[in-house]
Amino acid sequence: MAKTIDIIGAGISGLYAACYLSKNGYQVTVHEKNDSIGGRSRVFEAEGFTFDMGPSWYWMPELIDQMFEDLGEKRSDYFALKRLEPAYQVFWKNEQPTNVPADLKDLKNLFDSFEENGGEKLERFLKDAQTKYEVAVDEFLFKPGLKWGELISMKVLKKALKLDVLKSVEKDVSNRFKSARAQAILNFPVLFLGEMPNRIPSLYTLMNYADLKLGTWYPEGGMGVLAKSLAQIAKQNGVQFKLNSALEGVEISNSKIDRIQVAGHTLETENVLVSADYHHIEQNILPKAYRTYSESYWDARKLAPSCLIFYIGLDSEVPGLQHHNLFFDEDLIAHGKTIYDNPSWPDNPLFYACAPSKTDKDVAPMGKENLFFLIPIAPDLEDTEEIRERYFKEIVKRLNQHLNIDISDHIIYKRSYCVSDFKEDYNAFKGNAYGLANTLKQTANLKPKINSKLDNLNFCGQLTVPGPGVPPALISGQIVAQQVINKYKN
Repeated sequence: MAKTIDIIGAGISGLYAACYLSKNGYQVTVHEKNDSIGGRSRVFEAEGFTFDMGPSWYWMPELIDQMFEDLGEKRSDYFALKRLEPAYQVFWKNEQPTNVPADLKDLKNLFDSFEENGGEKLERFLKDAQTKYEVAVDEFLFKPGLKWGELISMKVLKKALKLDVLKSVEKDVSNRFKSARAQAILNFPVLFLGEMPNRIPSLYTLMNYADLKLGTWYPEGGMGVLAKSLAQIAKQNGVQFKLNSALEGVEISNSKIDRIQVAGHTLETENVLVSADYHHIEQNILPKAYRTYSESYWDARKLAPSCLIFYIGLDSEVPGLQHHNLFFDEDLIAHGKTIYDNPSWPDNPLFYACAPSKTDKDVAPMGKENLFFLIPIAPDLEDTEEIRERYFKEIVKRLNQHLNIDISDHIIYKRSYCVSDFKEDYNAFKGNAYGLANTLKQTANLKPKINSKLDNLNFCGQLTVPGPGVPPALISGQIVAQQVINKYKN
């Protein structure tokens, strides 16, 4: 008789775990508190527009392809990819915007325009970043983080010397590049990792390799097709999905969960795998005696940012925008301090604008524009409609300054999403959007563990290994699913 497992949460990690376990003969039921699958990768439609609610950058395509192959599937059977050219556009203060090209030769020419021998410097920098990327993928990303022996081996230690874990990203970049624009572009990928570039280990320049060498891609149909594809694979293998089905309680005996309460029903269970918010389930659902961590432990965790998001539908297109646009026209350090040093709303925020309708005409009615704006902010801030509107007016003003268009005259749909929504929809710890900060003290084995005090309960998702982001979420689902399988093999 097949083993059964109940997965709590239909985010990317839970969906992948459901696929992996069902492919290995498990009877899987996924319980999702919201009315659609995908977690932070959910999609909604309004006024003819289709909006991706969360992730909008598709990086590390070969790694995602490998995750499909590990399921015995081909990603190309589910959706096609298009490499964006340019990868993205950067807006500066009092300067012309910069298009960051996909082609490496063009990219080197761009860095030559920033400073003398900038292209050669970039090539050397990316070669080092590639080494870090390959070591991280081969030796760290797929480890469960349960034993120090996973990391302490001669093979790993030899490679670890190449990782510059004691040097910061900012120091690595500034030692090589003197141009402010080169430094800004190379510091950009770590902005959402949960610390300032001067406090993030240089290991994470591996993100520059993912960004500039492996490329920025767009899955045809939008970012939501990844979750949709995984759900399709899961259903083909017999996985049952229960929507509007939040976990409300558990019944425990002999260090095992015997029953779960979901949506007012009590169900017997053999195994429980949590893809929902780790902190919420452990601190609000499990009895105190079965919690691995205390509330003080969680309060001491350093979080990556939350964010203020706007989903906007316009009645006309916006000339001058690319698919991805970074507005670096204000002081990065000043904004960063309001996130990491003195949590508060920023005075002059940097922001990100995504216009997927530049690439995909199906996400907006003909002749109209689909826009997604994001301002990174500190988690757990006061969040009111008045505050949200003030920042939206700031975005509108800055767009007008750069593009000479007032989009407020063309809005036919508008929705905002912020700290209180992350808490309401995902029970997100302090309303975070990007999980735990990737600091040395919260990396690999120092993250909250995927196992628990209960024999049949495991965790996956962005608050445990390997961390936040789309590829790490897929990996997290695979790691924990394999742990469950190994447990029964043993």
